[in-house]
Amino acid sequence: MAHSKTFLVVLMVFQFLALHAQSDNTIVLEEVVLSDVKLLHFSNGRKVSVLKDSVIQRNGASLTDLLQFNSTIYFKENGYGMISSPSFRGTNASQTAVVWNGININSQLSGQTDFNTISPQNYKDVVVRSGGGSVQFGSGAIGGSIHLNDSFLFQEHYDNKLVLGYGSYNAKNINYSTAYGTDKWSLNFGTTYKTSENDYKYLGTDRKNENGAYNNLDVKATVGYLFSKANVLKLYHNTFIGDRDFSGTLTAPAKDHYKDVTSRSLLEWGNFKDHKISRLKLAYLYEKYRYYPDKEKSDFSFGSSNNMVLNYDYKYNIGKFVLNGIADFNVITVEGTNIENAHRNLFSGTFLLTHHLSEKFRYGINIRKEVVTDYDSPFLFSMDTNYQLTDNYSINVNASKNYRVPTFNDLYWVGAGAVGNKELTPESSLQAELGQLLSKENYTLGLTAYYIVSEDLIQWKPNDAGNWMPVNIKDVYNYGLEASLDVRQQWHNNQLSWKNQYAYTKSVDKDTNKQLIYVPYHKITSNIAYQYKAWELYNQLLYNGQVYTTSDNSDFLQGYVLSNVGVGRTFEIENGISANVGVKINNLFNKNYQNVAYRPMPNRNYQLNISIKF
Repeated sequence: MAHSKTFLVVLMVFQFLALHAQSDNTIVLEEVVLSDVKLLHFSNGRKVSVLKDSVIQRNGASLTDLLQFNSTIYFKENGYGMISSPSFRGTNASQTAVVWNGININSQLSGQTDFNTISPQNYKDVVVRSGGGSVQFGSGAIGGSIHLNDSFLFQEHYDNKLVLGYGSYNAKNINYSTAYGTDKWSLNFGTTYKTSENDYKYLGTDRKNENGAYNNLDVKATVGYLFSKANVLKLYHNTFIGDRDFSGTLTAPAKDHYKDVTSRSLLEWGNFKDHKISRLKLAYLYEKYRYYPDKEKSDFSFGSSNNMVLNYDYKYNIGKFVLNGIADFNVITVEGTNIENAHRNLFSGTFLLTHHLSEKFRYGINIRKEVVTDYDSPFLFSMDTNYQLTDNYSINVNASKNYRVPTFNDLYWVGAGAVGNKELTPESSLQAELGQLLSKENYTLGLTAYYIVSEDLIQWKPNDAGNWMPVNIKDVYNYGLEASLDVRQQWHNNQLSWKNQYAYTKSVDKDTNKQLIYVPYHKITSNIAYQYKAWELYNQLLYNGQVYTTSDNSDFLQGYVLSNVGVGRTFEIENGISANVGVKINNLFNKNYQNVAYRPMPNRNYQLNISIKF
């Protein structure tokens, strides 16, 4: 009965929007080029950081490299280039959602994304949205969400870019991208290939990283066709193919090997008129892996998942109100060595509202309800406000209820019984946030405080028979403070940019009153770049504070400071052809550090990049 009422409410929302729709021949440009309209219109009261252009190019090797030096997120890596998982505001890896052109792409198997399998180089921008976002972006968006956005340009252009890189440990990087457009067509293609022996020295020992070699290929393409001023068809595709040896530890060598493939395709039709915008999306997400405990043998375990997504999005402007109704249907199937054949059907109805009460004050109210085949989903909501007190000073406030769905590993693991552990309930959280922003001509100062209370966190424990199985046990509270300072100055032929972030994070297990493992109390990033005519010099500074490695807080990893420095020069050749040559030194002070216990990270190393635009 409750599910029927929810469906009727969602249906009434769409009927209301349809009755008030009006025709017009104008197109809102942002709606045409950006698929993630929830991020565009419904992030009032949220802390949102946009990374683009030169920032991505300086850190474009992986999403991990980009975000650990340009966000407050802490990353755990099992050796450089290995599996990388985030801790966003003290939450775990499966509580950070990765959103690709508006579609949540967290693994259906593990519930998380390996940030070393995503190359940011060919994206328009990468957006970091802090705080709960489960209403808009679904399962996992508890600590925050990372958004990968493509765009389309419907005008005459033809651009090419080739990047060649070589560095320490025989690391090679090749990236090629091309973009072509007319007033009707927009085509983009990009491919990145990376390989490395990754045999860096373990500082303080006579050993090196002997089983860390990797190579991967990332291919992405978009095609857009503008039928008329009111209709556009867009196709997105991304495929990643990875082949990695898994590094050992200081105490144990390894022969592990891992192969994985992820493929994402999205077809989207959009209709744009003066007061209404409707979108229909059809997506197919595929992932598969093979894990070899000994790469010299043929034995392996595997897992794969298929996810079909049908999404209808209807947005309507009426006066100072923006109303958005979204219906989303997922059909998911999974199989693997340790998972019985499993499937899940998921329907969600979402209603989003933003009201510009005045030029200085706006607020939003959002709700979401899901109907799922294998568990009871909580009712979700979020509320946010933004108040512009002066031309330079604003206050943001938001509150939300968020959740994470038990993954297929949680629900259908063979060791949990013949039919899995279907008694698990979704993790849920309540959170609140207060932010302030002071912006002047040459600087921006931000300060944000937040509080999160989470219930029913899923943990794997042995049962009476000694078999490991997942159970809902942990209750956790997180609170913290985040500060940012951006300074920019330009005079004559000189440009200076200085971006700083600080995060204090407290993440506590209620039962033990101990800090959760791998959550640093303090993290600082500082990036300064100076440009004079065709020359650029930059420095990246990262401080990760001490983290505990055991739940009783008896063992810990020391905090560390990393510094990277780079220099580059752009050469204008002829006929619109330009080249940039850059050199970067990573871990300038040769710091011996780990972000996961017993897994050393690289010593001082070098990169040379040549970028040609034509």
